[in-house]
Amino acid sequence: MKELRDPAAIRKLLGDIEERAKRLARAPRLMEVCGTHTMALFKHGLTPLLAEAGVEMVSGPGCPVCITPNAIHEAAIAALTGTEGLTLAAFGDMTRVPTRKGSLQTAVPARGSRLKLVYSPEEALDEARRDPARDVVFFGAGFETTIPAIAYTAKRAAGEGLKNFSVIPALWLVPPALKAVLDAGEIAVDGFIYPGHVSAVIGAAPYEFVARDYGIPGAIAGFEPGDILLAVRSVLDQSIAGRPEVALEYTRAISRQGNAVARKLMDEVLEPFDAVWRGLGKIPKSGLTFRPEYAALDAGRRFGAPGNETGLDLAGCRCGDVLRGVIRPEGCKLFGKACLPDSPLGPCMVSYEGSCLIHFKYGPVRRARK
Repeated sequence: MKELRDPAAIRKLLGDIEERAKRLARAPRLMEVCGTHTMALFKHGLTPLLAEAGVEMVSGPGCPVCITPNAIHEAAIAALTGTEGLTLAAFGDMTRVPTRKGSLQTAVPARGSRLKLVYSPEEALDEARRDPARDVVFFGAGFETTIPAIAYTAKRAAGEGLKNFSVIPALWLVPPALKAVLDAGEIAVDGFIYPGHVSAVIGAAPYEFVARDYGIPGAIAGFEPGDILLAVRSVLDQSIAGRPEVALEYTRAISRQGNAVARKLMDEVLEPFDAVWRGLGKIPKSGLTFRPEYAALDAGRRFGAPGNETGLDLAGCRCGDVLRGVIRPEGCKLFGKACLPDSPLGPCMVSYEGSCLIHFKYGPVRRARK
């Protein structure tokens, strides 16, 4: 780990990247898909250093809190405010997303109902076990990283015959979203830095269509500064050689095959459907919902389905454009003015992995304020 943060090694990698970038016909634009990569790039000051080296980094739709459309957030609020004696369990960031109906944190629960912050779906399951007479709904959100844990929890609830546990599924698959970004043609992407956490589950194969069908190189990266720069260098090497692929630059943590056990569990409990994403619209086979044999665990059957629609963002919020890489957060008129971490007007200013929050904390606007 020390090597991956060693200043001399970082300078050497940046020099390698600058040398390679100069050999390309134009300055390359790379999309880091994962919000955790965006955080690492800004926290360690790599984004401006890469820009000086001739590489533009742009954020992608890599924040599950952010891409979950307001219709689903509002359905969770409706369940909490419209059902008596309900416990709604959710990850912390999901409770702060602003909608036309407020947020889960500002909503007034129905009589006897309450909101509970949890760190894992297992905590929600424990709530249901402790009080079988009380309905417990878990607002399950995430990419392939967290989906296996949610599927495992649902399978256990079904196996134990718990009738008072259900899930609002906000479960998203990354590769179809990348295809949607490329097919939209709104932004030229010369390479991808693929997410390490997601890839630990799905492996490298689901990204291969990007190299094969679009001729765009990519590399799976870890989250230390050296990890990310090694991936950037790999992408540039592929561009120079004219041989796009999915390189694996995170071998100390994951394999090209990913986690077959986790994928099997996901496939057993869940099935894909054409899901609506904030900013990206409906993407074929990009979401997961419960298979028929587990359909009783879908909270929509008990408390009203959230609907496969986007819902309306708050006026002026351009989070959807940020998620597509069409604009940077600074391109939104609300950023850093009306929309602040303490008073967010969109989820990109709420989530730890949200581009707006990251730009505000570590970007030039924040440094100017200091």
